[in-house]
Amino acid sequence: MFRRRRPLLRAAAVGGGAYIAGKSVARRRAAGEQQEGEQDERLDNLEQQQAAPAAAAAAPAPAASAGATPSMADQLSQLATLHEQGALTDDEFAAAKARILGG
Repeated sequence: MFRRRRPLLRAAAVGGGAYIAGKSVARRRAAGEQQEGEQDERLDNLEQQQAAPAAAAAAPAPAASAGATPSMADQLSQLATLHEQGALTDDEFAAAKARILGG
């Protein structure tokens, strides 16, 4: 009796293992690229936040230099209008109103 070899079965097993290994490497690479992209986005946001106060300090706002700040009543009426239009939620309206009344 001779033993019959199964080259197709062996090739399929080797090919399947290589396919799974390749998918695993691709998944790890994609996850690493995603983490890198998220980190870049966080750094960009941080740089923008740090640049905004510096730009505001360098050029004072025209309204502040003119001394024409809206009165507390005007600010509250604007908030009420935005709240009625649905632009502000109840929580946002309450927080903004507290900020205006608090100073």
